[in-house]
Amino acid sequence: MKIKRILVSQPKPQTEKSPYFELADKNNVKIDFRPFIQVESVPTKEFRAQKVSLLDHSAVIFTSRTAIDNYFRVAEEMRITVPDSMKYFCISEATAYYLQKYIVYRKRKIFHSTGKFQDLIEVIKKHKDETYLVPLSDIHKQEIPDLLDKNKINYSKAILYRTVSSDLSDLKDINYDILVFFSPSGIASLLQNFPGWDQKETKIASFGPATAKAVKEAGYRLDIQAPMPQAPSMTMALDQFIKKYNKAQK
Repeated sequence: MKIKRILVSQPKPQTEKSPYFELADKNNVKIDFRPFIQVESVPTKEFRAQKVSLLDHSAVIFTSRTAIDNYFRVAEEMRITVPDSMKYFCISEATAYYLQKYIVYRKRKIFHSTGKFQDLIEVIKKHKDETYLVPLSDIHKQEIPDLLDKNKINYSKAILYRTVSSDLSDLKDINYDILVFFSPSGIASLLQNFPGWDQKETKIASFGPATAKAVKEAGYRLDIQAPMPQAPSMTMALDQFIKKYNKAQK
């Protein structure tokens, strides 16, 4: 049987120029999108229990738009006015521009990096006198605190949101040729929603080493892995696999 149906465990792309749509057209496959995980805000009462004060910090490190949303949500709920002097250090230019939703962008001190936390650290190191707040999810990359500690940055972590499994009961059974995952949380959601699921001939694709490890630890077979030297993106890895697999089925 050829590859005909793919389920990507992420929201459907908002732009028509997504490489997933191109992949579907090129290979005559149907691609569905369904997030296996979702983000929940940590209640203000729970945040207070962390004994972290927003105003004890002179700068904030933002690694995502979700972090920005929840930082300003907590400030609003606690009736805290974030001072104009607050400095913002963002993982990417796109994340930095998202701040315009909450502040007058041109009047604030905003710094951004290339999308890699290691590069953002180089920017932060030039401002070592600041006291940083890092809004994070309950599940976050250990690289973030590790690099801050290694470079002796004065910071506090604030868990402002958490990653939880989506309710996938409407899917009933997973009748797809390929399932695509991007985080260990997605695999955890699969296990939670479909206990005892038998992979059989369904292919599993994973992005990143942590996700690949989660697939194997769950006892599943990993068929497609990205990024790889010959396939730096998930769509490239899928394209190469589908072409090779479907050709072999002729």
